[in-house]
Amino acid sequence: MNSTATTTATYQENSEIQKKRWMILIVLNLFTFMSTLDGSIVNIALPVLSRTLHLPVAQIEWVTTAYLMAICTAILFFGKLGDMIGKIKIFKIGTIVFILGSLLCGLSSSLPMLLISRIIQAIGASMTMANSQGIVTDIFPSYERGKALGLIGTFVSLGSIAGPSLGGIIVSSLGWQYIFWVNVPIGLVAVLLGWKLLPKDLIKVKGKIDVPGSLMFAVFILALFAGLLLGQQVGYGDNRIIASLVVAVIAFVVFIRLEIRRPQPLLQLGLFKNPLFSLSILCAFLVFVANFCFNIISPFYAQNMLNLSPFYAGFLLMLFPISMVIVAPLSGALSDKIGSELLTFAGLVVMAIAQIGLARLHAGSPVPFVGLWIAMLGIGSGLFQSPNNSLIMSKVPRTQLGSAGSVNSLVRNVGMVVGITLATSILFYIMSKEAGYRVTGLIPGHPEIFLAGMHVVFMTSASICLVGALLTCWRLIGAKRAKVQEGK
Repeated sequence: MNSTATTTATYQENSEIQKKRWMILIVLNLFTFMSTLDGSIVNIALPVLSRTLHLPVAQIEWVTTAYLMAICTAILFFGKLGDMIGKIKIFKIGTIVFILGSLLCGLSSSLPMLLISRIIQAIGASMTMANSQGIVTDIFPSYERGKALGLIGTFVSLGSIAGPSLGGIIVSSLGWQYIFWVNVPIGLVAVLLGWKLLPKDLIKVKGKIDVPGSLMFAVFILALFAGLLLGQQVGYGDNRIIASLVVAVIAFVVFIRLEIRRPQPLLQLGLFKNPLFSLSILCAFLVFVANFCFNIISPFYAQNMLNLSPFYAGFLLMLFPISMVIVAPLSGALSDKIGSELLTFAGLVVMAIAQIGLARLHAGSPVPFVGLWIAMLGIGSGLFQSPNNSLIMSKVPRTQLGSAGSVNSLVRNVGMVVGITLATSILFYIMSKEAGYRVTGLIPGHPEIFLAGMHVVFMTSASICLVGALLTCWRLIGAKRAKVQEGK
C-alpha cells in the first residue's frame, strides 16, 4: 500500500497541537463515552419501553441490538476510510450524524421509527469509534501514549457499563426520551470544541475502498446477529434460524478469502500476526461478553427481584462505573511503570470472583451486599481495561491506526451483542426448563424461575472471565521469560 508524502510528518513536532493535546483528548472522550453509553443506556429502559410500546422483552431488545449491529457492520469500513481520507475528518462528520440520530431517537413514537433512528445514531458512533484511538496514538508522544490510550479505554468501558445506572436515573426523572436527548447539548458542546481544537489530518494512505469485502462483512454481521437474536424468539432449531447462521458462516469464509487476496483489504489481517495484539483483542472480547451478561440481566434483577424503582436501581448499578472510573486511571498509569500483563490478569480474577458472588444472590439479598459484588466487578474491569487497551494499540504501524482502532471497537461491540445474546438465551432456556413451557419474558409471581436462569448466566460469565485470566496468565509468563532472555 502506497502512502502519501504527508505520512512522514508528526503532530509531536507541532508545539501548538501539543499544548492542546489534553483538551483534544477530552473532546474525543466525550464522544467515546456517549457513543458507547448508547449501546447500554437503553437496557434499563427496556421494561419501560416494553410497557409503553406494548411489546415483549425479546422484541424490545432490538432497540439495543440494532444499534450494536449497525456499528459492527460499519466500523471496519469507517476505520479504513479514516486511514485513507483522514481520521479526524471522519471523526468530525461522525459527531454530527450521531447528534442527529440521538435527536430522532427521542422523537420516535413507534418501534420501526426508533430502530431507524438508532441505526442513524450508530453510523455516527461507528465513525467516531473507529478513529478516536488512532487520533490519540498519532497526537500523543510515546511516553504519554499509554496513559492517553488508557483513558480512552476507560471512557469506552465507562460508557458501556454506566448505561443502566445513568439510564435509570434519567428515565425516572425525565422519561425514556431523555436517555437520547441528553446527547444533544453535550454533543453540540463537544462538536464546537472539536472543530476548534482538532488539527488537520497529516496521515493519509492512498487506496481504494474494498467494496466486495465491505458488502460480504455486512452480510456476515447481519446474518449472524439476526440468527442469534431471532433464535431466542422462535428457537434455534427453526429452519430459518439455521439458514441464517449457515449464511453467516459462508459469508465469513468468503470475506476472509477476499481479504487475503485483495491488495488493499478492508481488514488488515497482518495485524493478527502479532500474538500480543491477537491475545489482547481476544481478552477484550471475552470481558465485554461477560460485562454485557451483567448489563442485560442486572436491571431486571434490581427492579423485579429487589423491587427497586428505576431511579434507585440506577443508583445501585452506578457502583460499577464509579468503581471503574476510580481504578482505571490508576491502572493505566501503573501499567506504564510495571507493564500491563499483571494488571490485566488481576482484573480478570477479580471479575470472576465478583460474577460468582452475583450468581449467589436471591430475591431477599441485602442491597448493600448486592452493591459490594457490583463494585467489585467494576474494580476488576478498571484493572483490566486500560492496560489491555494500551497493549492492543502499542505495536500498530501509524498508517494502520484507523484499521487497528476499528478492529478494537468492532470486537468490543461484537462482544456486547454476543453477551446480550448469550445471557438472554441462557436465561430463557433455564426459565423455560423450570416453567415447563417456552418462556421469552418474566413470569409474574414466580421470581424463583428468573433467579434460576440468572444464577446460570452469572456462573457462565464467571467462567468466561476465568478463561481470559488463564490466557493473560500465559501472556504474563511469556513476558517474564522474554525479560529473562533479554537480561542474559
